[in-house]
Formats: sequence, C-alpha cells, structure tokens
Amino acid sequence: MKAVKITAEREMSVVEIENAVLQPNEVLLRMEYVGFCGSDLSTYLGRNPMVKMPVIPGHEVGAVIEKIGDQVPEGLKEGMVVTVNPYTNCGKCASCRNGRVNACQHNETLGVQRDGAMREYLALPWEKVIPAGLLSARECALVEPMSVGFHAVSRAQVTDIDVVMVIGCGMVGMGAVVRSAQRGATVIAADIDDEKLALAKRMGASYTVNTKTEDVHTRLMEMTSGFGPDVVIEAVGSAPTYQMAIDEVAFTGRVICIGYAKTEVTFQTKYFVQKELDIRGSRNAQPSDFRAVIHYMEKGTCPIDELISKVVTPEDAHAAMQEWAANPGKVFRILVRLKIEN
Repeated sequence: MKAVKITAEREMSVVEIENAVLQPNEVLLRMEYVGFCGSDLSTYLGRNPMVKMPVIPGHEVGAVIEKIGDQVPEGLKEGMVVTVNPYTNCGKCASCRNGRVNACQHNETLGVQRDGAMREYLALPWEKVIPAGLLSARECALVEPMSVGFHAVSRAQVTDIDVVMVIGCGMVGMGAVVRSAQRGATVIAADIDDEKLALAKRMGASYTVNTKTEDVHTRLMEMTSGFGPDVVIEAVGSAPTYQMAIDEVAFTGRVICIGYAKTEVTFQTKYFVQKELDIRGSRNAQPSDFRAVIHYMEKGTCPIDELISKVVTPEDAHAAMQEWAANPGKVFRILVRLKIEN
C-alpha cells in the first residue's frame, strides 16, 4: 500500500509498504485525511530530537473503520467515522501509575517515535480508536491538535475569574483559546500574525496583541488593570515566548508550557520565587480532551475551512511541506487526502 515517508532532512517521498495486518484486538482503519503538524515540520527540517528516522509522519487522523478484529467489543462498527488517540502508554511508569497516561515516560507517538498514519490503511488497538459522532473524516483530522490545547487549559485549572493569555495562535493555541473561552475566562490571544489574531477573536478571544508590532507589556497592563494575566499558555516553543510568559504572568499566576523550545532558555529565576509561580508542563491530551473537542466541533461553530490551509494528495505532500517550511507563520493545517477512489 501507499505511504508518505520522510526519509532524511528535507527529503520526502511516496513509498510502497507492506499491507496492514489486523490482529484480534485491533481495528483496521482506512485513512481519509491525515494532517501535517508542527512536529512533522520539525522532523522534515531535521529539528525534532524525539523522532526516529526515517519515519512515516502523521498523527492527526480522520478515518473510516474498514474491518473489526475478533476480540473488539461492541460499539465500534465498520463504516464508522473515527479519529485516533496516537499516543502509547506503558501502564507501569510514574505517569501511568498516577493516571496521567498522556505523559507516559515511554510514550511513542504515531509519526514520531514510530511510523505514523500517513498511509492508506492502519491497524490499531481498539482502545485507541475514538468514534467521531457527527464529524466528517476531514473534520476529524483537526481533533488531535485542538485536544492538546484543551488539555493545557485543564492543566491550568482555568475558571471564569481568570484572564488567560495564549501565546501562539496555531492549531494548538486556538484550542487553548476556545477551551478557555468555554470556561468563561477572559482570553488574550498573542501572535505575530494579524490574520491569526482576527481568527482567534472569532473563536473566543476578548483581546489580541501582536507581539511583533505592539508593546506587549503596556498592552497587557491596559487589558488587566495593571495585574497581568492570571494564566499564560505558551504554545510556540521559543526562547523569547518562554521568557515573555514568565515576565508577563501575574504574581501567583500559572504558566503552562506546551511548546518545545529548540534552544536553551535563560530565565530570571527571581520571578519564580517573587511571583510564587506555578510552572506546569502540558503534554499531549487525555481521552476526555478528545471527547470535549468533538463535542465542540459538533456544534458547528468551529470555522473548519479557515483552519485548513490546504488539502493535497500524497504525491503533492512534499511540495506542500516545502511551502510551509518557507512560510511557517501562514499555515494552520495541511491535510493529506489518502482516500482511495473507486
């Protein structure tokens, strides 16, 4: 069967691989849409320290159940539209023991530590298959990245009395904007792109700040009556935005770190103590986050078309990735359409 593979830095091709073999406790999925995410771009550029190369990318999945294994319980049916929880968990490490399986010490994410979903068929344990309700396969490909943003809001314990600043309005950041707004918080979206900021406002942000063209500190003081945001969610992964989060969060605030910085970050650690900050990592998502995103998207208020920058064939995937690498700030999601035409 056909698959897209990143074979080396800045090299990608369509390859033939062995057909998927269905085991008794598994579900065979026919891939329809698989998204490229920021980690795939980092892999393509040779900047992903966690990836095992060469690799089939893809963990943002919109699929249809093709076949059910013998030991799969009722509830999953052939022809059902589904998405996928792309993470593994060992069940034995400290994270798993504490019920936070999304942060498993030995996690292997599809398309990173193991071959991913950008292929025609994929067999997975039934526990990792998530029914998508009323969503289409195309919409399903947006669920996983949004769930990462939803999970960050849970880690921040956001409530309706909080002011939440989300730094970075890509797909993950947009998820954090939506979930914070759903919880009644006042949301400040921060990015360097005015088009993304305008979309963030339509998706629930009360205020926006362009961190490239505006004085961020002055604007935040105006928006928060001089206190600063109670919560800052860092969804970029760069030294300046990490520093911004620590500098701008209110005293006794919470800083939630999603992005992986590609370089070392130097902090004035006095702020950790003086502000008595809670600094928390946020990794992947829990099954409940996936369900919450599906529930949100079923309402029909999510601007799906504006979040999908391009849909391409496997043969055009490399060219699309080259375009994204050349202009990363202008892309939300590129979907690869793998559906086989009859």
